[in-house]
Amino acid sequence: MKKMTSKSKGAGSAQQEGDFPKLAQPAQRALAAAGVQRLEQLTKFSEDEVKQWHGIGPTALNQLRSALADKDLAFRVEKKKGITTPTQR
Repeated sequence: MKKMTSKSKGAGSAQQEGDFPKLAQPAQRALAAAGVQRLEQLTKFSEDEVKQWHGIGPTALNQLRSALADKDLAFRVEKKKGITTPTQR
């Protein structure tokens, strides 16, 4: 019987070298396509942006949100446009 070593796992193991949680292959490909190699790089993107990426579904988004929170990080928060406060006269 052949033992499976870390070298024989294939291309999918490259994602695990970073600090990401274990993600499905489509999510790994989405991160790679966006040029995201480290968890900290996700802080440059809003959650709404990331969930638009092909391959990032609800499960992957929850995993990434949790991994960011574990490091006291978060997705970028977008400022709401068009919200004004009434002025006093």
